[in-house]
Amino acid sequence: MSSVRPLITSQIAVLAPGFRALSICVEAAPLINPDFAQKALADACQAVMNDDPAWAQAHLGAWAEVFRGFGAKPQRTPCSAEALRKRVLRGGGLPPIDPIVDLYNAISLEYAIPVGGENLAAYVGTPRLVIADGDELFDAVKDGQIVNESPEPGEVIWRDDMGVTCRRWNWRQGVRTRLSSDATRMWFILESLPQMPLDALQEAGGRLVEGLGVMMPGTLIEQELIGPDAG
Repeated sequence: MSSVRPLITSQIAVLAPGFRALSICVEAAPLINPDFAQKALADACQAVMNDDPAWAQAHLGAWAEVFRGFGAKPQRTPCSAEALRKRVLRGGGLPPIDPIVDLYNAISLEYAIPVGGENLAAYVGTPRLVIADGDELFDAVKDGQIVNESPEPGEVIWRDDMGVTCRRWNWRQGVRTRLSSDATRMWFILESLPQMPLDALQEAGGRLVEGLGVMMPGTLIEQELIGPDAG
């Protein structure tokens, strides 16, 4: 199986000291047990309504500070984990979207961690986390139509050789690399700050890997820890 190691610019360590992530590459098998994801999502929503991990609010608060550090306003454009949790707390749950998306959203909710899922086959070159110049292209949906926009200069973005794949670090995903269950090559990135214990990050990755194996028996999976804790 072909794996990918995302590139992270050295400026990220200045903006978010101690940032670490789990990168998980998947060669997908046929989706056999999609119902697993719906139950996982429902359970995760209930967990958000009932209780949080002891470190959850500190972790989300740290993400808000990082967003402020590159000029984003977390009240309006929060990190993806905060945005999901606000929707659950407001409405009591989330509607299903796609089994694979539902699964990684469930992990994000339960562990208060931004989780990205990407169609790796749609990438041109290596995923990389960088500071935007402001002239990169990002494909977004507006009024039901796909339009091109650009990030703000100084904004943290995920990108490849073609353009931006996710704006404001993990706030809004682009259309081109959006993941669904019919993808044959998948890439997940679980992004954490030091307020989340390392063992919780590894547990979250393990739960994602386990769920993928249940839903798609025979799937090939590789994972790698990225950041200061990596061996």
